[in-house]
Formats: sequence, structure tokens, C-alpha cells
Amino acid sequence: MRDPIEPLPTSWEFDLTEVEAGEDLVAVGGDLRAGTLLEAYRSGVFPMGLGEHGARPLGWWSPDPRGVLLPGAAHASRSLRRSLRHFEMRVDTAFDEVLAACADPTRDGRWITPEIVDAYTELHALGWAHSIETWRDGELVGGLYGLAVGGLFAGESMFHRETDASKAAVLAMAGFVFADGDPRRIIDVQWATDHLRTLGIVSIPREDYLERLDAALDLAPPTFTA
Repeated sequence: MRDPIEPLPTSWEFDLTEVEAGEDLVAVGGDLRAGTLLEAYRSGVFPMGLGEHGARPLGWWSPDPRGVLLPGAAHASRSLRRSLRHFEMRVDTAFDEVLAACADPTRDGRWITPEIVDAYTELHALGWAHSIETWRDGELVGGLYGLAVGGLFAGESMFHRETDASKAAVLAMAGFVFADGDPRRIIDVQWATDHLRTLGIVSIPREDYLERLDAALDLAPPTFTA
């Protein structure tokens, strides 16, 4: 396995200096090589296809505003705290299964294509992509996957098969990412939904996000142990 700190070659560069405020789509085309993806996340950009169900052409996105979870902001309701007692949290024991569940073709709004699956599976093999998993009675009931790049964790997608299972994964992710108490760390969730706002996620201007990202990239990645 390649050292996840070691740079990978990239065939694209991303420049957001001339992107207008409020414009989410910032580029079209390109490839999903590991080096390209890592350069994108370091630049505040992520991929999602523009065609039906995420098919090509490949779009590159940097939402304005951006959904984020900041250190100390994670919140669990009383009912969620009760649910957490019934779950077991694991990390990177079922990455392929989590990715497959997130890419389930029966899901509304699906966008994860086989090409995306292959790209993030490679990033997992290289040590960059991780799955946070919610288990109950030996069964995978929820989870999420994303990338750890320095002090940034970029959440890509999540799923649940039981109530609160995906929320449990978000809270577990926050526990890992913010474990050292460094205020420069940040979790990116792309767009803040009502579902995510109940966990403490907020929307911030892209300019603010890019400043926070720049500071976060100076840090070492979090340690994922459960």
C-alpha cells in the first residue's frame, strides 16, 4: 500500500479564483485518476457526473455555500443518543459493502457510477478513502465513506437500513476527525440538508471554506481506530 502522505501524479489542476459566488459547478470533463481526485479535494472540488444517474460528462463541484461540520459542533438529539446504544461502530472493515450500498441503483437521486466505485476503491486501497460503518447484531445497517486529506474529511455518501444508522456514522466520523481537538480540522458534507443540520452541520460561504481547507491541509490525517 502506498503511503497516503505521498503525492500522486495528477493530470488536472483546479483554479477557483475566477468562479462566481453562488456557482456550484466549476469544471466539466477530466479523469478520475487518484492524483486528479486528491488535487481536486485539496482545491475544494469534488466530482459528480452531469448525465443521468451520475453518468458522464464528469462535473466538478465546489458548492457555495458549503455544508460543513466544525469542531465542537456535532449534536445528537435525545432519541439519537438512545439509538446509539444499540449500534457498534467500525472503520474500514466493509468498505466495498458501504460503497455498494451508497451506489444502490434503486436509491432516489443515485449518482455513484461504476467508474466512481472503481476510483474510490482505488483510493481506499491507497489509504486515502475510509468507511465508517454502523453495525447491529453482526449486520451492516448503515454507514458512510469519504476521503481523509490532511485535516479534511470529505464525506461522499451515506446510507441506512435502520433508523439513525447513518446519523450514527456521521457522529462517529466526527469523533475520529476531531479527536485531537485541533480547531483547524473540518468535515465537508458538500451540501447541508435538513437531515444533516440536525447533527450540527451548517452552511458557510465557499471563500470561508477554502480558507479553512487551506489551514486543515497542514495537519496530519486523523487516526481511524474503533
